[in-house]
Amino acid sequence: MVCIQESPAFRHGEYVKVGKYGLDSLGHLGALVGLYFVTCILFVIVVLGGILRLCGINLFQFLRYLREELMIVFATTASDSVLPQIMKKLENMGIKSSTVGLVIPTGYSFNLDGFSIYLTLATIFIAHATNVDLAFSDLLMIIIVSMIASKGAHGVPGSAIVILAATLSAIPAIPMIGLVLILSIDWFVGIARAVTNIIGNCVATVVIAKWEGDLDIEQAHEVLSSKEKLQVQNAIH
Repeated sequence: MVCIQESPAFRHGEYVKVGKYGLDSLGHLGALVGLYFVTCILFVIVVLGGILRLCGINLFQFLRYLREELMIVFATTASDSVLPQIMKKLENMGIKSSTVGLVIPTGYSFNLDGFSIYLTLATIFIAHATNVDLAFSDLLMIIIVSMIASKGAHGVPGSAIVILAATLSAIPAIPMIGLVLILSIDWFVGIARAVTNIIGNCVATVVIAKWEGDLDIEQAHEVLSSKEKLQVQNAIH
């Protein structure tokens, strides 16, 4: 990873734009975006998929059922616009409206899995780019602060920079100006961030409903299976 402290401009207090370092620096930013996407995918498949399996629901059927809403979130990097549709679909799947009405809106502010993952990776990236050595205690602090600071971010595009600044402030050794390094990629990581957030909220709703006995598992299987069959039939025709 390129260390911007090696630049004479950095030593004199002048932070040079990414373009000065050429394609090599862009490659590091692209690697961060790729790493974040891969991390989110693994989190959804392994962690959230495993949780859904314990609830008796197949992850891929669940994602196909919510495909239209996930595509909107993917395109807009914001989940607010699909809130009514998400709640309606979860109710149609067999979850009581009282549970959906409580968990989904609350999760929009307090269950931001994608945000927490992003804050952790971005903080470590900036630390390496500015040649700051992080101790194990610093890593623990980053994780704790990112989990707390992400609450209330609400998935609005652009809010990640503000929350990231709060996370960086927990490690004084990391220069705050390092935020400029990732400004150019915030929109790209915002795609995976928003999609991971909304999937995590939907999975949390299923888990709470299962826990409270508010999930009709037979209706859920019927709805998810019929949705999958309908999509296959449409693809054939």
